[in-house]
Amino acid sequence: MGMFDTILIANRGEIACRVIRTARRLGIRTVAVYSEADANALHAATADTAILIGPAPARDSYLNIARILDAARRSGAQAIHPGYGFLSENAEFAAACTDAGIVFIGPPPEAIRAMGSKSAAKTLMQGAGVPLVPGYHGADQDPAHLASEAARIGYPVLIKASAGGGGKGMRVVDDADGFDAALALAMGEARSSFGDDTVLIERYLTRPRHIEIQVFADAHGNTVSLFERDCSIQRRHQKVIEEAPAPGMDPARRTSMGEAACAAARAIGYVGAGTVEFIVEGNEFFFMEMNTRLQVEHPVTEMITGQDLVEWQLLVASGALLPVPQDQLRIGGHAIEARVYAEDPDRDFMPAVGTLTHLQSPAEGAHVRVDTGVRPGDAIGVHYDPMIAKLIVWDRDRPAAVRRLAHALSEYQVVGVQTNLGLLRRIAAHPAFGAAELDTGFIGRHGADLLPRREPAPPAALAAAAMRVLQDRAGTTAVAGSHDPFSPWNLSTAWRMNGDGYQDMLLAEGDTVHAVRAHFCSGASVRLDLPGSAVEIAGDAMDGTRRTTPVVRTGNLLTIILDGTNYPLTLVDPLAPSQAEVEGGDRLLAPMPGRIVDVLVRPGDSVAQGDVLIVLEAMKVQMRLTAPRAGIVGALRAAPGDLVDDGAELVSFVQAEQSPPETP
Repeated sequence: MGMFDTILIANRGEIACRVIRTARRLGIRTVAVYSEADANALHAATADTAILIGPAPARDSYLNIARILDAARRSGAQAIHPGYGFLSENAEFAAACTDAGIVFIGPPPEAIRAMGSKSAAKTLMQGAGVPLVPGYHGADQDPAHLASEAARIGYPVLIKASAGGGGKGMRVVDDADGFDAALALAMGEARSSFGDDTVLIERYLTRPRHIEIQVFADAHGNTVSLFERDCSIQRRHQKVIEEAPAPGMDPARRTSMGEAACAAARAIGYVGAGTVEFIVEGNEFFFMEMNTRLQVEHPVTEMITGQDLVEWQLLVASGALLPVPQDQLRIGGHAIEARVYAEDPDRDFMPAVGTLTHLQSPAEGAHVRVDTGVRPGDAIGVHYDPMIAKLIVWDRDRPAAVRRLAHALSEYQVVGVQTNLGLLRRIAAHPAFGAAELDTGFIGRHGADLLPRREPAPPAALAAAAMRVLQDRAGTTAVAGSHDPFSPWNLSTAWRMNGDGYQDMLLAEGDTVHAVRAHFCSGASVRLDLPGSAVEIAGDAMDGTRRTTPVVRTGNLLTIILDGTNYPLTLVDPLAPSQAEVEGGDRLLAPMPGRIVDVLVRPGDSVAQGDVLIVLEAMKVQMRLTAPRAGIVGALRAAPGDLVDDGAELVSFVQAEQSPPETP
């Protein structure tokens, strides 16, 4: 079999764009599939052909095997690349491709099935002599039995979805009192994300590192390791920063872990790209799982080896030998990847939605790579993963790569949706990260440094916002003014006949309102009276210091980007009604669009601040929404199964002497 002429990519976003780049370099025609929500998406615009496969929900589009195979047949695609996520580890999809005479660019269905269940995979590895973390991987899923197994293993324990990945369906439980609630949430997420609520339980290691081995195998019996990646920096069991090679990895450990990973791949007749994940603590390493697909973090391996893993996938799937044997693979330099997400770290990393009104990524080159599937103006919606991009840097060694990462992150600008960029910048600058003191508890242990209380906008941010407002007012005055060039109505300097000319403005930051007064001085300079200080602006210099401070304005919302931090400020209309008048009292609102999983209260119930009232599912993550204050539940506006919009009222509260209304 020769190389393919046409491939279909059964995925979306940055991984679809990533596959398209390599295919185009190799002269292969690409076919994208897209849902109704992705009609204007970058991957659909970039491919040679794009085919609509259904509505926005993934189950009706990107998870619909029949529609994807139909698109492949209609487009003349000879092979399908599944990317990662969606159907990439679905054995039925791989088998259906083969039955349809289409090459599945991935492992055989039997290999996917062997590793598709974490429980079965651990049993297989145990038989092969690979060390496992103490735990329970059995079929008895009765909650009482699982609780007894957790007690036998010893707390803390980790509940993990057997069919899952990406941090979905995982909960850490510190003691027996929290087990039942954590189990219910983990099973609920597993059922929603993977259609299978089977879980396993393992001892939760307190200071582990997450190190994985990139393996590759061809159909001729050759298997190699492309070395390791350290993925220890995680939040909610999902990777945030990955790097290669793993800091502190000695050659003997690298060899032993690589050999174990290759043995695991050979044991199941593996073909293609795969990742064997290990949990490492001290001098021990334990098999965790095998991902039978290309990983999100594969670029760091590409950067240190100089190999294109998507090209390897295409070659192996077309029947070719592995391009490079083990003894010719080398590690060169150090690479780090940071995942840029639309999420709010201050709200337990809740996914965020919105429109990318401003998006500027660092310039790409030999040291910097940006893998993305979005453009300025695109929307981050509720239906899919909220990743904006992957920022990958490379340099000669780890200290240089860390510096490169910090600088690239300082250049990244996103406005219109909440992101984790601030967290990433603080990680890159943290002394413990620089010293490679890594483990999966890194973010939690350094939370005070990495997730600090948000500081108010500094004078420089207020000044930048004020100057933008003045510039916009000047433009409006010029349009609406008199045709007489000498008329005072053409002036935008607040000129007064018998007094000092000034303009006032109110800039709101949360509940705080900053009053700013602008005085127009000689020489086109402006003096700004800010809360607690005054500054002089001349050109692009503030008090004689020049700096570039981008300001993105959407209506009355001004976002100031200062030293890599976004400061959103709202220009206040003093005649507009207050926010309290608009919102009308204490209520629990939906923080984002989603589906109601459970309602834990009824009208008339007394609740304390922080009590869980509603379980909401969005982007396959279940969130427990809590009471904003103590009170009595008045009306419930949602029931299990309801789909709700961002900002929808879910629960209202009444005073103690009032009777709660009936639930509609």
